[in-house]
Amino acid sequence: MITKLRKPTLALLVALMMTLVVTSPATAAMVSSRISSQQANHEKTGSTDLETIQRALENKLVQEKLSAYGLTHNEVNAKLQSMTDQQRHLLAQASEKVLAGGDGIGLVIGVLIIVLLVLLILKLYDKQIVIK
Repeated sequence: MITKLRKPTLALLVALMMTLVVTSPATAAMVSSRISSQQANHEKTGSTDLETIQRALENKLVQEKLSAYGLTHNEVNAKLQSMTDQQRHLLAQASEKVLAGGDGIGLVIGVLIIVLLVLLILKLYDKQIVIK
């Protein structure tokens, strides 16, 4: 008798659970207002941009180039203060490239070292690479 009731009871239990899950009430609440992410990012990038520009201006190569053009440190700072936020952001992006340095030679050297290591490991295991 238990085996006859097992399948209908299981079906009823699954149907009941599905009904409860599907018809469960949705909950909602008010969200506190905050500064929009765009405004917050704008404020952060403003100070970050100035820091990036200042780091680039401390670079010896940049200082030499500016002095070669006849610009003093005070003139550069006055120009920075008169720039708009968009101009500062553009200058900060260009400054990041100056601070990064290098022109891809490091990447090429890194790839060559990896290739040589792979070839060395294959040679140590007496494996051969055959290119047809």
